[in-house]
Amino acid sequence: MNYLSNKLGFLGIDNKFKIKEKAVIVPFGLEKTVSYGGGTKNGPKEIIKASHQVELFDEDLNCDPYKKIGIRTIKPFPIKKRMDEALKQIEKINESLLKKNIFPMILGGEHSITPGCIRPFVKKFNKLCLLHFDAHADLRQSYNGNKFSHASAIRRCLDYKNVSVISFGIRNISSGEISYLKKNKKRINIFWAKDKKKWNLNLFKKLIKNKNVYITFDVDGFDSSLMPATGTPEPGGLFWDETIEIIKIASKYSKVVGGDINELAPIKGFPSYNFLAAKLAYKILSYKFINFKL
Repeated sequence: MNYLSNKLGFLGIDNKFKIKEKAVIVPFGLEKTVSYGGGTKNGPKEIIKASHQVELFDEDLNCDPYKKIGIRTIKPFPIKKRMDEALKQIEKINESLLKKNIFPMILGGEHSITPGCIRPFVKKFNKLCLLHFDAHADLRQSYNGNKFSHASAIRRCLDYKNVSVISFGIRNISSGEISYLKKNKKRINIFWAKDKKKWNLNLFKKLIKNKNVYITFDVDGFDSSLMPATGTPEPGGLFWDETIEIIKIASKYSKVVGGDINELAPIKGFPSYNFLAAKLAYKILSYKFINFKL
């Protein structure tokens, strides 16, 4: 596996800094099934570029998390053209990282990568819980005739019987997805965006306690005023502080084993959206690896 130099990789850490890595950033800008706005293939490189402006000290954790984690970045590589081959490609990468007990953080690309990302975790753990941030439920059996569409990402993950899902921020769902949801209530819990003021985070703690959790984050889960740089923006979504609170709870009460961040479609001249995604990735890694008090 080829890596970027620390200066060119995620966070732009000085090359003199050496520590055995606990986490690896995987740029995987797959873009094949976007159905509205495009540009997600450019998401990974812009997130990495913006990450060089992220402050390395975390005022909440009162330390420089990267010094305790060890983070490397895989050098960008060609992505297979066929969807099935691309999903197999990211599966093999994550599998090799898991064998080394390394935490993979995948930067997409469109959300359709997630079923491939989680395959090694599905094999490794008896049960896997997806912590899913999104505007859309992504529970369609298929979309535009494609069962591996970004609109079917979570449905494909649920094809694995040992996978369950906790979704935050959902505010766009079809009648067909509602039907599937009703039939699978034991495996799917949704914290609807419309109910934000009434969310019971104590219930969330109970749902994820002691579970193996994989975080999958579609940036359109954020409110569109905060994150318009995505193919299918939706009003009424998550804001920064409430998002971080959810991630902190998950990190404290469960075992977070991997993650992906998807659907950033960079807008030229507006780097703040790329920066938001970069800081989100650093926050997820920081809370995963650094002990803290809620």
